[in-house]
Amino acid sequence: MSKGETQRTELDYVLEKWEPVIGLEVHAQLLTESKLFCGCSARFGAPANANTCPVCTGMPGVLPVLNKRAVEYAIRGALATGCKINPVSRWDRKNYFYPDLPKSYQISQFEKPYCEGGEVSVDVDGETRHIRLTRIHMEEDAGKSIHEGNSEYSLVDLNRSSVPLLEIVSEPDLRSAVEAAAYMRKMRSILRYIGICDGNMNEGSMRCDANVSLRPRGSETLGTRAEIKNMNSFRSIERAVNYEICRQADILDAGGKIVQETRLWDADLGETRSMRSKEEAHDYRYFPEPDLLPLVIDDDLIEKVRARMPELPDARRERFVSQYGLSEADAGVLTSAKELADFFEQALAEHPNSKAIANWVMGDIIRLANDAAVDSEPDFSKIPCSPVQLAGLIRLIDDGTISGKIAKDVFGKMCGTTETAATIVEREGLVQESDEGKIGEVIDTLLAANPDKVAEYRAGKEKMLGFFVGQVMKETQGKANPGVVNKLLKEKLTD
Repeated sequence: MSKGETQRTELDYVLEKWEPVIGLEVHAQLLTESKLFCGCSARFGAPANANTCPVCTGMPGVLPVLNKRAVEYAIRGALATGCKINPVSRWDRKNYFYPDLPKSYQISQFEKPYCEGGEVSVDVDGETRHIRLTRIHMEEDAGKSIHEGNSEYSLVDLNRSSVPLLEIVSEPDLRSAVEAAAYMRKMRSILRYIGICDGNMNEGSMRCDANVSLRPRGSETLGTRAEIKNMNSFRSIERAVNYEICRQADILDAGGKIVQETRLWDADLGETRSMRSKEEAHDYRYFPEPDLLPLVIDDDLIEKVRARMPELPDARRERFVSQYGLSEADAGVLTSAKELADFFEQALAEHPNSKAIANWVMGDIIRLANDAAVDSEPDFSKIPCSPVQLAGLIRLIDDGTISGKIAKDVFGKMCGTTETAATIVEREGLVQESDEGKIGEVIDTLLAANPDKVAEYRAGKEKMLGFFVGQVMKETQGKANPGVVNKLLKEKLTD
């Protein structure tokens, strides 16, 4: 039995006795050109310490200046999750020492965040769960410590220092690792839909910490929680939370007590490790940031941002059902990622066959995205086929020019090129044969050559029809119209 199978067995046993209580703190990097309090570039991938200045490196005497675009993006995030936006909020200094925090404090929001409340709905195993939000607050990111191999020293890259973040804090409403991963996926989808975060978890632009505790089934009393850090993929979230559930259950079943602490997820070993005792708010010595005025968000600004809000995933899913006649399940798949939903609608604008386009998108297009997966998540930005190309291919199927079988071959040849399906079909002579006379001649030859199988069909062995269909398609190199083939075969076999 593998380690994964062992953990699942243990988890099933644990969940009979203990109920997990999980809350997530999601950190989402805003897609602004510049940082939160200075004009340095916030883009990922620059050489170490290239995007820095006296403000984001914490030089004495410099003053922060708030990025207005970051505030507008933060409002979008609040509107998309149904939060109450506070007209006045306050900046605070969160004090702690770490090498990648040059000021020895982080500008954040504590007592008066810019928004509170709200919720996010997630679908798990056919059930919709409504996960409440406690708050969303703005803060600047810290730098990045780099530990290379067995070196005796670490390096510090301050490119990320002062990059704008939203910290989205959920209530402890999640009850399983699957729900936690589903919540993270939904949050990523929302933020990408509204264009405020790219959600690239492998680059650190979206990450989360999980607070996990256990309580006896039926109890309403919360247990002591442990916070898990360093999860940079949906798979890591699920694995880390499941490991922590089993770890805590082992301690509690043995009569021990859970220690409130921060733990690090080690993906290579598949386990969490203790980092430090869990800090409380007073450990950070929060106090108001003296260099920044309170943040005032008036109704006019909120309404301007609201007017520019794009369609959200849940609303788009409902529209796909009502407008295109798709099932809830199909609409859910197609709207799970903005790029996928856009691809579907752009193809549909070229050829109005919603069901056929949906089937191809959910099949071959998602397969291609999975082939380009990063950390097991499909990459819909790297689909080697355009919506126009796909629509043109489906049009050829619908008008009888090619069969579905030939279409699969054409699709493979079309991907990664700018050629249309029609061009490929014409060049390679792949037009479907629908002439009943020509197909009938092929069928007559096959029936004459297989009298025993004809007799079996006429004796009631109807599956022999599939044999003859396959033989006709083989003889015609897949070009015969399947509908015509089936029609003529049934007629001739019953003569």
